[in-house]
Amino acid sequence: MRLPSTQNPQKEKGSDKLYSQFITYLLQYIKFQEKIIFALISIIVGKSVARGLYDEPINRPYRKLEVDVMPVIDKLEKVDYTKLLTDYEQKHGKPLLPIRRHKNRVVKVPENSTCPQCDAPSDYLYANNGQKGQYECKVCECLFNQKSRFLKEAIIKCPHCLKSLERIKERKDFYVYKCKNNGCAYYQQKLNQMTKEEKNRFKQDPQAFKVRYIFREFDLNFDPISKESPLKPKVDLSRIYASPQTLSLILTYYVNYGLSARKTAALMYDIHQVKITGQTVLNYANSVALLTKPFIDHYPYELSDSFCGDETYIRVQGKWNYLFFFFDAVKKIILSCHVSPNRDTPSAIKAVGDVLTKLKEIPKDLTFVVDGNPIYILAQHYFAQQDIHFDVHKVIGLTNDDPVSEEYRPLKQIIERLNRTFKGNYRATTGFGSQAGSVSYVTLFTAYFNFLRPHASLEYQVPVVIPELEKQPHMPARWTKLLALAQDFLEEQHASA
Repeated sequence: MRLPSTQNPQKEKGSDKLYSQFITYLLQYIKFQEKIIFALISIIVGKSVARGLYDEPINRPYRKLEVDVMPVIDKLEKVDYTKLLTDYEQKHGKPLLPIRRHKNRVVKVPENSTCPQCDAPSDYLYANNGQKGQYECKVCECLFNQKSRFLKEAIIKCPHCLKSLERIKERKDFYVYKCKNNGCAYYQQKLNQMTKEEKNRFKQDPQAFKVRYIFREFDLNFDPISKESPLKPKVDLSRIYASPQTLSLILTYYVNYGLSARKTAALMYDIHQVKITGQTVLNYANSVALLTKPFIDHYPYELSDSFCGDETYIRVQGKWNYLFFFFDAVKKIILSCHVSPNRDTPSAIKAVGDVLTKLKEIPKDLTFVVDGNPIYILAQHYFAQQDIHFDVHKVIGLTNDDPVSEEYRPLKQIIERLNRTFKGNYRATTGFGSQAGSVSYVTLFTAYFNFLRPHASLEYQVPVVIPELEKQPHMPARWTKLLALAQDFLEEQHASA
């Protein structure tokens, strides 16, 4: 005979529920403490040693902003004020005198001011609208504002109504211009596309809708065709104790096979009886990267017309940075490998500029295939302001929802395979302790990929065939020869400078 339970079943269920909630709370608290510990270790050590799901890069969506088409830019034709003064004297029979200033004038024209159209000095300039900042030239009758970015060297107009744009905001790297013409076709179209509910909301909160034409003028000191001088490395390769053969073996293990610096050092001792430290491997890698970077950047590549670009993640000082790859999809040549802590427009401009330096001449039908990130469209606008024009085709999402994505999807998949190849080599490093370390590794990977790594789609030929490298019997000898070619290139550049 079974005795009845003396305990209350409902009480037992309540206790079990509280117990399970308490265990769940403890597990969450332990995971939170674990993250704090790994974060502190990352700060002390200099790079992340964390593992787990939270160690994966956070796929932060890029900012969804609407980029309008390029504006109409009317450049002001420059003239010589001395010639205008001569023509005036011949036509009127008397010279054009400078402006007579009143002693008690309120608005003064700065003495170092000149006319942006004819370069007339301040003696021929006067304030046209009092204290509002507009000036007029007596020689060429040019109206301009000293605070204007272009100083009337160019007039930016809306492409829809051809009215001059007004600068409304100043940001870190660019100025924002807006068309404020209420009769603009762009503005009217945006209003007509609104539903009744959207129109009511627009009356209450007009800032929530983009109804005006917007243009961003970038103020970046960047010359896409300039050649950067190499920095001096911390370790002089000509004075290291290791032989060229030893250095090339280290590069083969560290770069070609994607081993970490510590494993490379251990392998050198276990197999070759060469005792070095992991830090020595990193120092050698940094010096070799600085030596080879000018050679990589300015080698006369034979390129196709199929270029694609993308960003991937790379860990630097415990934080996820962005690596911008641009790639010749046909020749399999890496054209840009820019590392940046931000996924922003200046980084996209730098990455595209790296490609432009490798083109012998900029073709009229130059095209880049990228993802839906609007920073590449803004980079296109920046280079258009420098009279460098190209098209940008955006492949958006994982499915071909539009004709452009369907046509250029293969190029996007090619750059994605490059990202996976890089991650296969990079994964063993678990990140880098400095920005310079990440740039060094990416530079060495680019040198290996372009000049030393056989590619299956190229019938197992390297992307850039150099006869001097093909003659070498094995990979360490090819690294040695590549360093010699890079050194010769630097000496030629120094001699011609």
